[in-house]
Amino acid sequence: MAAVKTGIIGIGKISGIYLENLSKFFKNIEIVAVCDFFIDRASEVATKYSIPKVYASKEEMFADDEIALIINLTRPNEHYGVISAALEAGKHVYTEKPLAPSLAEGQELATLAASHKLLLGGAPDTFLGAGIQTCKKLIDDGVIGMPVGATAAMINRGHEHWHPDPEFYYKAGGGPMFDMGAYYLTVLINLLGGIRKTSAMARASFKQRTITSKPKYGTAINVDVPTYITGIMQFDSGVIGTIFTSFDVHYDESFHLEIYGSDATLRLPDPNTFGGPVMLYRQKTKIWQEIPMAYPFADDSRGIGVVGMANAILTGGQDFPAQDTQLLHVLEVMESFQKSSDTGIEVIIGSKFKRL
Repeated sequence: MAAVKTGIIGIGKISGIYLENLSKFFKNIEIVAVCDFFIDRASEVATKYSIPKVYASKEEMFADDEIALIINLTRPNEHYGVISAALEAGKHVYTEKPLAPSLAEGQELATLAASHKLLLGGAPDTFLGAGIQTCKKLIDDGVIGMPVGATAAMINRGHEHWHPDPEFYYKAGGGPMFDMGAYYLTVLINLLGGIRKTSAMARASFKQRTITSKPKYGTAINVDVPTYITGIMQFDSGVIGTIFTSFDVHYDESFHLEIYGSDATLRLPDPNTFGGPVMLYRQKTKIWQEIPMAYPFADDSRGIGVVGMANAILTGGQDFPAQDTQLLHVLEVMESFQKSSDTGIEVIIGSKFKRL
């Protein structure tokens, strides 16, 4: 089977599952190089996964003519520089979320990719897992009737309590909406279609955070982004949804995601995972029923989005799940919440999204 020669840049926490899945389970990707500023970290995973090349700088990696695809796992505020450099070097790029810290930068990247006839896509790809795909089938088959509403919430007290290096979560490209909201919005648009307009209120409840995890225990973080965001969305279909994301709240659950139909309510699994449970509530039964998974990839299958991109590269296709049109739509919606909060008015979403 043909495989796309691939380099991974950014060997941080999320890289482990990408390396594991792409090295062992998905056959149309061949990882030939890894790159990280901390060369020892890159060398360690190269040894573990028998990866032949190790680079300490993006310039070295992007100059490697063998590499066709770059997987970007760097921090959000580094995405624009890394992705633009990779595209200029003639590489297709798959990136962790978000595409860029701002819509303007994301649009520049999409334009740059198109001008070089390169593919650009990225995370999250959890919507391709068994859980959300099962939900999609239930909706498309009319099991819940006509969708009328949706609600989503991502609630916790901040990553400084567990993450070893959490400062970037409170800088440009971070915050609960840009960090985790992308999972919820990506799922919602793949189930309900594109978003037409939004309104929101947002604030940073605490201007400074103190790290209580190791190794940076006691270090103070200045907060540069909103950490409490409540948004309202109107979808192209007319469905009205709400989304709430916060790093400010003590709560016993970290996520909530439901879609309301004229005949039934669908309770979705955590959009940061690939499996279930999928729960259905019908008025006539008045109980929550667990629906069996109808598709594969219920385990942590991060990298399945890269596989779709690799298939497009190998076949010369353009459309694939998790492509830049999806990333841009989600990025515009996330940015619109801050814009609405700042101006006090509704924001019309300019980009369009069509489900594949």
